[in-house]
Formats: sequence, structure tokens, C-alpha cells
Amino acid sequence: MKIIAPAFVIACVLLLMACGQPHDDAIRMGLANAPVNLDPRFATDATSTRINRLLYRRLVDFDSANRPIPALAQWQRLSSIHYRFTLNREGREFHNGMHLTARDVKATYDFILDPDSASPHRTALNMIDRVEIQGDDQIDFFLTRADPLFPAYPVIGILPADLMSKKYPFQNQPVGSGSFQFVAWPEEGRLRLKRRRDGQHFEFLKVSEATVRILKLLRGEVDLIQNDLPPELLAYLKQKQTVQIEQATGSNFSYLGFNLQDADTGELAVRQAIAYAIDREAIIHYVMQGAAQQAQAMFPPSHWAGAKNLLPYDRDLKKARALLREAGYAERHPLQLVYKTSSDPFRVRLATVIQSQLAEAGIEVDLRSYDWATVYGDIKAGRFQMYSLAWVGVKTPDVFRYVFHSDSVPPNGANRGRFKDAEVDHLIEQAEAEVDEMQQADLYRQLQALLLQALPYVPLWYENQVVVSRNNIQGYHLASDGNYDGLNRVERYIE
Repeated sequence: MKIIAPAFVIACVLLLMACGQPHDDAIRMGLANAPVNLDPRFATDATSTRINRLLYRRLVDFDSANRPIPALAQWQRLSSIHYRFTLNREGREFHNGMHLTARDVKATYDFILDPDSASPHRTALNMIDRVEIQGDDQIDFFLTRADPLFPAYPVIGILPADLMSKKYPFQNQPVGSGSFQFVAWPEEGRLRLKRRRDGQHFEFLKVSEATVRILKLLRGEVDLIQNDLPPELLAYLKQKQTVQIEQATGSNFSYLGFNLQDADTGELAVRQAIAYAIDREAIIHYVMQGAAQQAQAMFPPSHWAGAKNLLPYDRDLKKARALLREAGYAERHPLQLVYKTSSDPFRVRLATVIQSQLAEAGIEVDLRSYDWATVYGDIKAGRFQMYSLAWVGVKTPDVFRYVFHSDSVPPNGANRGRFKDAEVDHLIEQAEAEVDEMQQADLYRQLQALLLQALPYVPLWYENQVVVSRNNIQGYHLASDGNYDGLNRVERYIE
């Protein structure tokens, strides 16, 4: 799709006439979606998770190969079910001046593990039997079963125990020990933080429309934007000398999700027909202009637990129609589905292409787009037949229990499609119980192959990461999962 330059310029002029230049020195980041919850015990959406990484420090983090590395703490494996974490000296001051201790770590994890707290992260940490403290600096985690991957699991941001006991509203007034500190959240679409090392202020501005975000960037009302940009607008920006573009291969997993309790999408033959009807290669090439790689599983093959050589569902309309006939659908009785997606124009365009491709197989799709909060709320509540979404920042295989195990139906996890498969449950449990890391990785590869057959999700692609910034913004580096950690190093220089 080509942009008609004169119309675009006229739109720019009209919009800019109504816009004012920012009057302070804050570095502004334009976001397609605002954060929902700045309490890491409850946050699950991508934007909140990325901002919470700036606000709260965690016991562990990950290197480029997705292996756990120390963050707040070093660890020792004292037995197969006993791990001791020793807090480092640095990075232990909360934003309110309190000192972070083992008590705060215990309080954070005790809260998540309490069923009455209804934390969505509890299922992923259900191997923790109890947490004990040894003075101010040491925390012992005792597990219900051996798991050699456990050091990769305690990645929740640590909150102050004293404020937790007072039911402090972390969701909109966060207090952590991260490199950024909360300043104000005056409205849903404008969050203000301060970088602690130098006092530099940052604003995160919700600008839903990609075109408007770009106009604000060109005007100088925002300084950088990351992702959620259609390819033709990126092509337009490449012609602009006032901005710079960086792209990197991504690891975030895009997929079609289904309600497995629905009479239509609960049928495997229906999901298989959908998988065979979609032409991922054409979408990536023509619509996304090559800015993605096809996916067959949640983890890319380069991940240490990634499954290689999985057989893809290449487009095969003949096979798709045959599967629909076997499932009882025909021209006079076509399969009719409601497909929910966000109102972001590019997401709507992708969904429209998928709708058209499914129509060629005889599937009638009622496409419905909503604002992000609405569509995400419907997905979490199970109010859907089919939807498209992406898993962002997934590092460790514990996600398989969180997303696909029968015990992880909300609020106990993110099995939003109500997928239940005894073989999948058994393989998840077998992999979790395996103490040999190589054999455990092999079990997770088998699990991904089994999920590709059962199709609770139809895998789509891993989208590339992209950041566009004004030329006076330097030092920002992209992460494969799209986190905002680059803001720790970014600087603005006088043009």
C-alpha cells in the first residue's frame, strides 16, 4: 500500500496547527496502549510489564540466551528443592527511601502464593512450598518438587513489605527500587517517571493511531516510538532526515487463540482448517514487508528449549475445505466465527487479510475490533470465539503450565481458551519434574510438537522490533522482546 504524499502532508498541516510544542525537558515515548496496572503482582499486559521492569528490581534477570543471571541477588542450590538467594549490596533502596531486605522479598512472594490474593502469577510459581528469611540479606525458597530451572522463575518485581501490609495502591502509585521512579499519572494516557541516576524525566503518552504518533514524532511532541507501526509508514519515515530507525529480530509470539468450550472452535478439525487456510508467508511478505519470521511454537528455534524442525501448516485450501466437510460444514451451512482484535489500524488490516483468506476456505468471519482495554478484558474473561494476540517477553518454559495446563484456567493462570488435554498436562508435569536439564529441554520440545497438533493456538509469527526516534535521541538499544530497558541509557542532545 502506497501513501499519497499530498493528502498526507495536508493531514500533517491540519493536525500540527492544533498541536503545541512541549515546554519541558522530559523525554517522551509514544505508546499505542497505555499501561493497565503498575503492580507487578497483578500486571499481565505488555505495556505494564515493560514499564514495571523500570520501576521494580527483581531477584534474577536473563542474558541474551535467555539463561537466568543475578539481578538483585546471587543464588545457591543447597539441595534439589532448596535454593538460597543472597541479596547484593547495590540497588536496594526503595523510591521512598526504605532499605530493601529479605523481608520485602518474602512478603512479595508470600502474597503471590496466597490463593486469596488472586495473583495471576501464582500458577507459574506453584512449585514454591514456602519462603523463609535468614536475616536481612538471605531468602530461602523451599520447593514442593525438584526443578533445575527454578532460578529463572523468581522474576517478580519486589515491593516494600510495610506498604503491602497497608494495602497501598501500587497499581497507580508504584513504589519499587528500580532505575526509574514514579512521578505522576495525571490521566490514563500520560504517565510520568524520573530516571534516578540523573533526574531525567520521561513521559509515556498513549497515542492510539500510528499516523498520529508519527506526526507527533516529526513535530517533536514525542521523541521516540517503538513498534506498532505499519510498514508503509516506516517506509515513509525512512525518507525523513530528522528521524532514525533501528530494527531487530523479535521473539514475541503472535497467534490466533480459540475458545475451546465453543461448539465450533472447540473442534480440532475447525482449528486445523483455519491453520491450513492462512497464508502466513504471503502476509509476512506483502503486508508486513518481511518484518517477521514464521512461528510454529511459542519459543523460536534459537531459544534453548526451542523446538526445531516442526512441520508447519502451509496453506492448503483443499485440505482446509475437506476438514470443514468432515466437521459437518457445507456451502449451505458454512462455519461462521466472530474474530476479535484491537482497533489499532494495522492489527485490523492483518485481521482483515486473515478474514479474507479464511473466506476462501468457506469460513465466514465476523471481524470485530475494540479498544485495547475492551478486547483484552474480553479475552481474559473468556468472551470470544477467536482472537489474535501476542505473548511478549516470554523467557522460560514455566509459561506452558501458565497458558496450557488444565489447572490454569483464569483466575489461576492464563489458559483463557479453557484448553484441557490430559496428555499435555502429563507432559508439562513430566518436564517440570525432570532434574536433568538436557532431558527437560527435550521434553519441552516434545510438548511444543504436541501443542502444534492439538492447536489451542494457531501460531502466526515473531514480529521484528523497531524503534523510531528523533536524531537528537541517542543510546537507545532494542531488545528482542521489546522491553524498554534502553531508556536506562538514552540521552537527548542539543540539535
